[in-house]
Amino acid sequence: MKKIKCEEMSEIFKALSHPIRLKIVCGLIQKKECNVTKMVTHLNMPQPNVSQHINILKNANIIEGYRKGNEICYKVTNKIVEKIIESLEIED
Repeated sequence: MKKIKCEEMSEIFKALSHPIRLKIVCGLIQKKECNVTKMVTHLNMPQPNVSQHINILKNANIIEGYRKGNEICYKVTNKIVEKIIESLEIED
């Protein structure tokens, strides 16, 4: 596993500091991938709000989106974040 700089880790923690973004990441780790429509339903939030949170997570290099048919799916790509989240017992 690659080492991560303090500044980068600080940005990651900042991105994860919002409960909705933490829920998104936890859900993605649990499900391995998810599209925005399912996230909107699960979070019971408007799509633009969910998209805004997704963009923050993408900019922090925590998640990435990829095309799957007609939709964009997201998955956690930062293994350090995945290990941190898995080591915590977070309830949804």
